[in-house]
Amino acid sequence: MEIKTIGIASDHAAFPLKQFVKQYLEEHGYAYKDYGTYTEESCNYATYGHALARGIESGEVFPGIAMCGSGEGISMTLNKHQGIRAGLCWQPEIAHLIRQHNNANVLVMPGRFIDNDMARRILDEFFATEFEGGRHQQRIDDIPVK
Repeated sequence: MEIKTIGIASDHAAFPLKQFVKQYLEEHGYAYKDYGTYTEESCNYATYGHALARGIESGEVFPGIAMCGSGEGISMTLNKHQGIRAGLCWQPEIAHLIRQHNNANVLVMPGRFIDNDMARRILDEFFATEFEGGRHQQRIDDIPVK
């Protein structure tokens, strides 16, 4: 995966996890753009999920990392966009598979259900895994609504 500036987004429930993700990215020398939220004040995950998706679709950032309390709401929002393949991960093996088989361009994590150590392991796996291609490419080609 060719990494550009990484886009990140979260809602209030996952704001602490997003702060950890920013630290992780800085430690690994990755540039990032934060699409919000910027506080733990209650907010709408869709606002930030759509902003991140538009950033990826425009080429401004790649890949993306998104978080909300369960990870589900922001995943649903992101996956409404035709150019987005967001995968919800709560363990490293899933991060591996969403990259290897699905060529995911957004990693989603559940802020209320994983700790920083697990997030680190998931991030490590996401960034280390390449898309396998082959039979998986046709499956990916069939995802967009035509």
